Amino acid sequence: MTASSTLLAVEGVRKLFPLGRGGVLDRLRGRRVPLLHAVDGVDFRIGAGESVGLVGESGCGKSTLVRLITRTLDPTEGAIRFDGEDLARIPARQFASAPQRPGIQMVFQDPTDSLNPRHTSRDAIAEPLRRLAGLSGRALAERVEEAAAQVQLPEALLGRYPHQLSGGQKARVGIARAIALRPRLLVLDEPTAALDVSVQAVILHLLADLKTRLGMSYLFVSHDLDVVRLLCDRVLVMYLGRIVEEGPAGELFALPRHPYTRALLSAIPGQAGAGAQRIRLEGDPVSPVDPDPKRCRFLGRCPEGEAACASASPVLLECGPGHRAACLRLPPPGGAG
Repeated sequence: MTASSTLLAVEGVRKLFPLGRGGVLDRLRGRRVPLLHAVDGVDFRIGAGESVGLVGESGCGKSTLVRLITRTLDPTEGAIRFDGEDLARIPARQFASAPQRPGIQMVFQDPTDSLNPRHTSRDAIAEPLRRLAGLSGRALAERVEEAAAQVQLPEALLGRYPHQLSGGQKARVGIARAIALRPRLLVLDEPTAALDVSVQAVILHLLADLKTRLGMSYLFVSHDLDVVRLLCDRVLVMYLGRIVEEGPAGELFALPRHPYTRALLSAIPGQAGAGAQRIRLEGDPVSPVDPDPKRCRFLGRCPEGEAACASASPVLLECGPGHRAACLRLPPPGGAG
């Protein structure tokens, strides 16, 4: 990926939360307090028009990373460059009114929770257009109708309230609200998790079609690895605040290099091949509070761990074209995984 084609570049981003009774105040007073390493040195890029999946267990830091990228949370350190400009320099409390704000929009996990029950579908789609784009009158009405048409939401439903809509219809309203501002990056946080299985496929097909027609980039956060494989060009695998593997979706699913990725993929029915068994991770995970910087964070659960892993923290290394993994026992490119 060339620099000119990069839309989002996350560089050395960390988010540490001080714990204890005093928290931030104790730190300001120079007292040592334990720190929760929610996101700890994350680097990745998303190209223009590219769809990138972010996967990992609950508690691995995905939600915190999303909040950092959408600038509702300030990073402890690092850069978040959007179209070359470091958004991390803009405090989260000021980002809502920043000129870069319309370029990054989000589709939330549960459309019922994310829609105001007192607003009609029309009002829900119009609200960010009024607030962030300054539209009103006929221009506002036309943009709302355009967004509704793009997600195949009938105009007759624009006057209805959330409780009068089905789950799939509410999902379409949430997507229309996000794309109405014509963003360049759409962050999707488990966008189909709250929907019936029969509706999920329809919404995923819609998202794939919108990406092609509108030329947006996606950051797609999901626990559903089958969905990620179908919708994403590249995949990021996150574990305890760090990216442990990233690569083209096809290659990562066919030849995962990190033992944690192999364990995740083994849970997909049919993924590991006939007769293959699921890899069950035993033991307790390392605490994200003040983790040992010289120790692999997967040690203790890793079925392939060895003595060297207790004294070295692996970094992401190339293991194939556009494919990186952070493991001391990486097989050679093209070797058996």
